Amino acid sequence: MQATEAASTEVVSDSPDTEAPVERKFDRDEERRPRRDEGDRRPRREDRPREERPRREGDAPFDSGPAVPEGADYAKLDVEARAGLRSLPKSLAEMIGKHLVAAGMLIDEDPQRALVHARYARERAARVAVVREAAGLTAYHAGEWAEALSELRAVRRMSGGNAHVAVMADCERAMGRPEKALELAKEAGSDLPADVAVELRIVSAGARRDMGQLEAAVVALQGPDLDPKRHDPWSARLFYAYADNLEAAGRTDDAIRWFLNAAQVDDDEDTDAAERAFALGADEAEVAAVLPGETLEIEVEPLPADETDTDAEVDAEPLADKASDGEAVADESDEAVDSVPRADTAADKDSTDRG
Repeated sequence: MQATEAASTEVVSDSPDTEAPVERKFDRDEERRPRRDEGDRRPRREDRPREERPRREGDAPFDSGPAVPEGADYAKLDVEARAGLRSLPKSLAEMIGKHLVAAGMLIDEDPQRALVHARYARERAARVAVVREAAGLTAYHAGEWAEALSELRAVRRMSGGNAHVAVMADCERAMGRPEKALELAKEAGSDLPADVAVELRIVSAGARRDMGQLEAAVVALQGPDLDPKRHDPWSARLFYAYADNLEAAGRTDDAIRWFLNAAQVDDDEDTDAAERAFALGADEAEVAAVLPGETLEIEVEPLPADETDTDAEVDAEPLADKASDGEAVADESDEAVDSVPRADTAADKDSTDRG
């Protein structure tokens, strides 16, 4: 018993003259810790060089990150995004804002480069929802499905909304998990903004199609807004997706009709609905009817060289006959030559043939 107490006690004495020793007891956890020699003592935080200290959100940046393209100004950031950055110091918020603007500028033409800017912003402001949202959407456009899903899950936890549930479900599809996509759609419920609900239906139909449920995919897109008389902002995408799934299900005539419906409401020409309809058998008149004032460019395969030469020889024979007749008339009299109509000349005849 005395040995145990002695092991858990240290006697600290400043000098031999101290009358009563001071005892300091340690708990068991401290007894188990390995003792370090004085030379192994870790430097205190203030002793460490600045570059070795762990970075904290809000610290002054060590560098400004990748070069932003010309025109990527903080002032171009939308009001909602700027409000989301107010929790950061002003200088950091402005720097992060520039990289978010750069990501938005590049996301369509160079998504990989846009992702570099979004990742840089995310590394320095990971607790800001608008930054995580930008990182997730940029990763989605760059084809980084797992990264996009992780970021958008974080946004949903931080904001509590389902604004990006369709993108999340599509990421699950892209990673070969259509069942997970359908689970997300079911969890989201029906209380969604109209545009989000339509996008989620399109993704759910794609998931059904991935699973081989072709007719179920068609049914998943049906609803009151699947009406050719409607012209909502999402109508072109909905009609196009419906036509695409009809074609996959083998219902070609219905697919043509809905591709034409999609082309008619596709004011921004975001889809190739008219070309798809023509490829499936729609005639030019049908396509032209849904594209007022526009011309559908259709690639026509050139004829083989031997057929082209044969046609040229056939077209040349009447011209030769006309030329012979003209010479015969010319032999009769100069007056007859003057009376030959200009339309019978070879140049004009060729022009007429082309017409």
